[in-house]
Amino acid sequence: MKQLLLGFLMLSLVPWAAATNIEAYDFDSPQQERDYKELTTELRCLVCQNQDIADSNAELAQDMRHKVYRMLKQGKTKQEIVDFMVRRYGDFVRYKPPFDTRTLVLWVGPFLIFALAIFFMLRAISRARRREERAELSEEQINRAADLLEENPSKSTD
Repeated sequence: MKQLLLGFLMLSLVPWAAATNIEAYDFDSPQQERDYKELTTELRCLVCQNQDIADSNAELAQDMRHKVYRMLKQGKTKQEIVDFMVRRYGDFVRYKPPFDTRTLVLWVGPFLIFALAIFFMLRAISRARRREERAELSEEQINRAADLLEENPSKSTD
């Protein structure tokens, strides 16, 4: 019975094994393989956006990995490959885009948003403190209210 169950389990996993896409590239040198690994971890998957093309299973990432491999086999340098990808997909394809006028928002934007968030948070805190200060009664106001309640106890029960 165990063997039958094990056999059924293995047969049910066959379609999953066939569906996986394993890329095996043959490199001319260990340096070329290192360059491939570096490039595929430096380039961002434009579909996933939080993964590099080495880790992404998206079709675009597969195409980009294959293009990187072909360009390395053609003898292109890492910089030539990065330049090609930037021309084709824009600066966002790089995890570390260069600091220039076109990418200023990518570099400064998060800090600006953080500064604005702190500004609005501090502003809200100060407004809340001012409201609390206005809501508190002074000692004189408390004594006056007590005196008024003692003077007219019959009016409060009507």
